[in-house]
Amino acid sequence: MNDNEKAPNPAPAATPAAPTAAAPTAGAPTDVEPTVVEPTVSAATAAAPTAAEPARVDLAAWCLAACRVATFRAPPWERLVTGPAWIAALLLGHLLLAFGVQRLAIDGPARLYWPAVLNGWAATVLWIWISWIAGRAARQRPGAAVPDTSVVLTLVMANSALISVAVSLLLVPLLRLIGPLESWPLGARWGVWLLPMMWMLATATGLLWRVIPSAVPRAFAGLVALAAVAIAGWLQPAMFWWPDPSVKTNDTAAADEAAATDPGLKLTEAVLAAQPRLIAEALDALPRSEPGRIKVYAVTYAPYAIEDVFKRESAVVAQAMAERFGAGDRTVQLVMNPSTTESLPWATQANLRRTLDRMGQVMDRDKDVLFLHLTSHGGRDGQLAAEAWPLESEPVTPALLKQWLDEAGIRWRVISISACYSGSWIEPLAGDDTLVMTAADATHTSYGCGSRSPLTFFGQALYVDALKDTWSFAQAHARARQLIEVREREAGKTDGYSNPQIREGAAIGEVLRRLERQQQGQ
Repeated sequence: MNDNEKAPNPAPAATPAAPTAAAPTAGAPTDVEPTVVEPTVSAATAAAPTAAEPARVDLAAWCLAACRVATFRAPPWERLVTGPAWIAALLLGHLLLAFGVQRLAIDGPARLYWPAVLNGWAATVLWIWISWIAGRAARQRPGAAVPDTSVVLTLVMANSALISVAVSLLLVPLLRLIGPLESWPLGARWGVWLLPMMWMLATATGLLWRVIPSAVPRAFAGLVALAAVAIAGWLQPAMFWWPDPSVKTNDTAAADEAAATDPGLKLTEAVLAAQPRLIAEALDALPRSEPGRIKVYAVTYAPYAIEDVFKRESAVVAQAMAERFGAGDRTVQLVMNPSTTESLPWATQANLRRTLDRMGQVMDRDKDVLFLHLTSHGGRDGQLAAEAWPLESEPVTPALLKQWLDEAGIRWRVISISACYSGSWIEPLAGDDTLVMTAADATHTSYGCGSRSPLTFFGQALYVDALKDTWSFAQAHARARQLIEVREREAGKTDGYSNPQIREGAAIGEVLRRLERQQQGQ
């Protein structure tokens, strides 16, 4: 890693005692006592090890140097000494800093993604390479202070660590005060993502340009630095922690804090009396099918009570089904939310199962289509999170849903799942008579399900933006995928494109094409 064996600018050790000091002066008497020579030789010999001793790493000097680089000033090269252990400590410290800060930024349960430790190492390789180039170029510049590769690399890493600490000290309190990043205005999210990377790139480039004397290597160093920053901050960010809303937190401090601001469902006598009546009225009001035209029967299911985004998405999807497919009086909204406890039936397993049974009774099973939209947080285990404190509510799974649909005798099914990792629902639900659409694949999170989000990205793109221009679910989903990819990139989503999925069975495809022609008036 070092280009020079000696530490940079070893001024105190650069002038060893002259070896002639121990020899007698020419022309001196030959009867000089040997005891006069021995002390002189001994002193010179004792001085040699002192000059060869490696200088110690000065932590204060490195802190000062990092501060100066971060504020676009020249570092004190003559005081900077490094070594492999110091470089390794900086690398480890940077990982631990990211690990701790990311966990602090998430208020509530979080999931550890340990493979993130493998991300970003391509950027480290680029920094080593460009530091080597800078160290070699520095030897061409005349002057006393000539940094080598290890010093340049250590200073780049120290500068990055300092910037990370400064940004973290500002960002973590803001996240706790304002809320999750996805709930911030778009401009603020862009700023949080871009400004630290621009700061790092500008200061690192300035450092390299101080070391490299000629223009062409300087330009090359700037391009490599840009690539390194892009890899670490955009292409391969090390994201260790992700929110895990699927974990029940009723007995945790996070749940207590949430309950202090949002007490959850209020189980008053009026609510307890209203709920059986609401589900009964909703199911009794479902009209029976009529001969001729294909009818769409719609169900929305939003079981996560403490975040309004799911309640809003349920209403938007129900409206889209009414406007595009005339399903208004054939729609049942099942919603778990404190504001709807006396107006909409709860989103519980029992109510969903009753609703599917009733729709199976009133539909024409040979021609009518059931549309079912589920929206909540999702887990890698395929469970749709249910939060209804103080009620104990169980999550719906793909296996349970398929069982209930089969028992209800519903043949033609369009199922939409707006949740993280919802791609895991496709295989259990897929079939010739089924179309399944999901907000993400089985290994990625979806986006926009924060407490301050108006709609999820999937709900907005599919049911507001795309479906208004077509009656084809497949075409709308394809358009929504494009919109979501652009919006996630603009929002700074760092764990990869959510990658919404769709699976259309061979038999239902013709039914949906007939429905599309029918809605077009053909």
